[in-house]
Amino acid sequence: MIPAALAFACGAIALAMALTAWRLLRGPEPTDRVLALDTLYVNTVGLVIVLGLWHGSTLLFEAALLIAMLGFVATVALARYISRGDVAE
Repeated sequence: MIPAALAFACGAIALAMALTAWRLLRGPEPTDRVLALDTLYVNTVGLVIVLGLWHGSTLLFEAALLIAMLGFVATVALARYISRGDVAE
């Protein structure tokens, strides 16, 4: 039962990533694109965690943590760039 649930979760997250990628490419405003990029990295973290559960690998959990940290920094940098026009003061 668990492998079937993990396979369904992978499919659902992949669908969410595809819809988010569509919003990233199609977004009319730059803020829409930043939010889509933020959602895309959150979906990526979820997918890596589900794959880590499926394969029983602890290395994938460390990769998910690294992706989450880099995604947060990228979102903050893009938000500052859009709001101020400069990332660093």
